[in-house]
Amino acid sequence: MALTADIIRTWRAPRAVIRDLLDQGRREDRAVAFVMIACFLIFVAQWPRLSRIANGYEPSPWPPEINFEGMMTYTFYAVVIMLPLALYGMAAVAHLIAKAFRGQGSWYSARLSFFWALLTTTPLLLLHGLVRGFIGPGTQSILVGAVWALAFAYIWIQCMIATERGQ
Repeated sequence: MALTADIIRTWRAPRAVIRDLLDQGRREDRAVAFVMIACFLIFVAQWPRLSRIANGYEPSPWPPEINFEGMMTYTFYAVVIMLPLALYGMAAVAHLIAKAFRGQGSWYSARLSFFWALLTTTPLLLLHGLVRGFIGPGTQSILVGAVWALAFAYIWIQCMIATERGQ
């Protein structure tokens, strides 16, 4: 099935989709692709906010000598190069926690669950980026961010249940 169709289907039945992905066999290349696509989309979601900062509509956390291109470069490095490494570590910690509660999944299934949950919720992160870029920080941004966090947590927990308990 197409990746986008699986993403849409995940919002209705996350356990079924993650089981389908695991039934396709252990494919580390697929897990890496999921995390890299998610991180690139997270990077894209930062563009409106960085543009707002560069144009002076929002206070800059960057040193004054950093222009928009510099902000984009540093953000790319942080989100596309470094974030996947941190996400691998977070997935490993989640697997260890699941093992402490008698989880029966593998390191791969924990990674796939975490990366898939992140990828399936990136549309909300893109919306969050648009809100931050057009409206700025505030209640709307916090609300969209909270909706993303809840959606991510729900999908990730459902995926972990399916992979660690075999349901």
